[in-house]
Amino acid sequence: MFEKYNKVQQAVLETTLNIIIRKELQATSMSLIAKESGVSTGNIYHYFKSKEDIVNELYKAIVTFNGEYVREGLLKGTTIREKFEFGWNRVIELGKQYPQGFQFIEQYSFSPYIYEEVKQEVYTGGWCGPMNELYQEAIQEKLFIPMNPKMMVQMHYGTFVYMLKAHLHGIFELSSESISGAIRSCWNAVTKDVT
Repeated sequence: MFEKYNKVQQAVLETTLNIIIRKELQATSMSLIAKESGVSTGNIYHYFKSKEDIVNELYKAIVTFNGEYVREGLLKGTTIREKFEFGWNRVIELGKQYPQGFQFIEQYSFSPYIYEEVKQEVYTGGWCGPMNELYQEAIQEKLFIPMNPKMMVQMHYGTFVYMLKAHLHGIFELSSESISGAIRSCWNAVTKDVT
């Protein structure tokens, strides 16, 4: 997830993510990040101006990684339906395989800690932009009901978020059959011709 960063930055970002998931953002201090990462405070400040900069870089890194991961799914399909299914499958896979990244994004996407310019940059650079385009294409092709594509994507994402949260808390297991059924239900919820 942090491969594009040097070893010091990787250590700081990974450690910060672990601490935030365990203790929450307010309890995450620079001294704790330094202690747990094994990177001196001075070296951390060489790469990051503040804790807020670390958190924003962490947010960008996770959203960029998530965007690349989900876009791979969107590129697999040839039809709108296939892209829809592959894309949402990748969103769910991502949450299952990288639960800390999923939890961080869910908890802090609307946090005042995340700078507005970072939120805007990653929204278009992550997977939401390409997914919005897919929904817009489905609307233009008269497959989906006419509705705001951004709102439709967020509506479906909310469904998968709660499924993933329940899975991660051991409420139920997300099997391939249940995932396929949920994706099919989302497709049927917005199509003109239910199949």
